[in-house]
Amino acid sequence: MFNLRRALTPLPDEARRQSDALAPAGQMGDVPRGFEAVAEAVAEERCPLGACEALGRELALDGSSADEALRGLRATWRAVAGEDPTFDALAALVAAWSDATLAVVNHISCEDPMTGLASPAHLRSSLAALFRGERAAGMHPRDSHALVMVELAGADHAPSGQDPIGRAMRMAALGESARTVFPGGEVVARLGAHRVAVLASRDARLGVRVRLLRRLLEGAQDPELTPRVWIEGLPASDLGAGVLLDELARG
Repeated sequence: MFNLRRALTPLPDEARRQSDALAPAGQMGDVPRGFEAVAEAVAEERCPLGACEALGRELALDGSSADEALRGLRATWRAVAGEDPTFDALAALVAAWSDATLAVVNHISCEDPMTGLASPAHLRSSLAALFRGERAAGMHPRDSHALVMVELAGADHAPSGQDPIGRAMRMAALGESARTVFPGGEVVARLGAHRVAVLASRDARLGVRVRLLRRLLEGAQDPELTPRVWIEGLPASDLGAGVLLDELARG
């Protein structure tokens, strides 16, 4: 994997002479380091889209910005063909860069490191995917799913209320209790400093599970800090879901 901070550095003279020897005269100029496969495809008049996609993924994984990627592609195309890259080549590069970048971001933001619960970003992504999938099937998420909220009531007044480690441990315990009651594929996420949210199916067992979770928490927690449990309905739109999560996180 090449260093993206040197991605736009021209090839050394010797390497450039060797690259020029591989293509007809005048077809290879100063090609940014790492863009050689694209340059060869353009010089040989082969379809460059596969090389652009592979390069886009490589650039993203190595930490290059979209601007660096696009400038490098433009410099490559001009060095080889004397013109700007085609729209299809630009689109292939950007699409691959975006997909790889999102995959890395989703992997990083999937879990809250302090509690082991899913992060708010992961919950937000799960809700967005739910809205897309349900609507494609002619359904609505507010009819099929709901958020089960658990809040550490009185946590701000507890001795450990300002202790981030103690709070994280208690949040992790809430999450474990929630997973005991919702052991399937539900997303159990931290939401704000004192709340856990479960993205659960709105089925006939939901009310029973919520009551079970409430009893489980009442038996495990300090009586002065008994968590509050309730069902939060989903809004009408994906945008509204984002607003709702923001409000719940601030509460």
